[in-house]
Amino acid sequence: MTIINRRDAIRLGFGAAGVLALAGVSASAQDNPMPDVLRKALEHEGNALVLGNPDGDITLTEFFDYNCPFCRTMVKDVHRLISEDRKLRVVFREWPIFGPGSEFSTRVSLAASKQKKYWQFHTGLMAIEGRADETTAMETARKVGLDLNRLHKDMEAPDVQEHIDHSMDLADHMGLVGTPTFIAGNEALFGKQSLADLRGLVQRGRAALL
Repeated sequence: MTIINRRDAIRLGFGAAGVLALAGVSASAQDNPMPDVLRKALEHEGNALVLGNPDGDITLTEFFDYNCPFCRTMVKDVHRLISEDRKLRVVFREWPIFGPGSEFSTRVSLAASKQKKYWQFHTGLMAIEGRADETTAMETARKVGLDLNRLHKDMEAPDVQEHIDHSMDLADHMGLVGTPTFIAGNEALFGKQSLADLRGLVQRGRAALL
């Protein structure tokens, strides 16, 4: 697993662009290109969970937590974006930063992917009221028909921990400030976004990579 540290990311360009974008300040994608090693780590390594078109021409990466209220409200917009853009590749980076309940939920979610029910579990847990924790995560797992015996084993699989560690490392090295964070091309947006905001991010990402 190759990740450049945060200081190198800033020196090479993307760190500065990311900070500017997260602060709501315009940053030139051409002047602040993301290093190839960082893009590979972000979009392809650490057991990346891919939705949409796996061979798409642009990747939208979302860092999220199941206890993030804005992440929950944006699920429908992310799904709509995937449905309407057939060339969009979406990577979900599980980033459990809101305590033990979030980490347990992430482990269940990543284990659900091994039963090919990641999206069903993801949308189900994002739709609950109250906190995501062991009780609500397992209740959601039962509702979407997961094999619970297999689930418990898969939650402890090395690749589950690898995904969590990889997301934590990426977020730290890139200086991310919270969830949700969306990244496409050379730009990052933090916080609640509209569908139009996401479309614009993807459009600018495509233009930056031409």
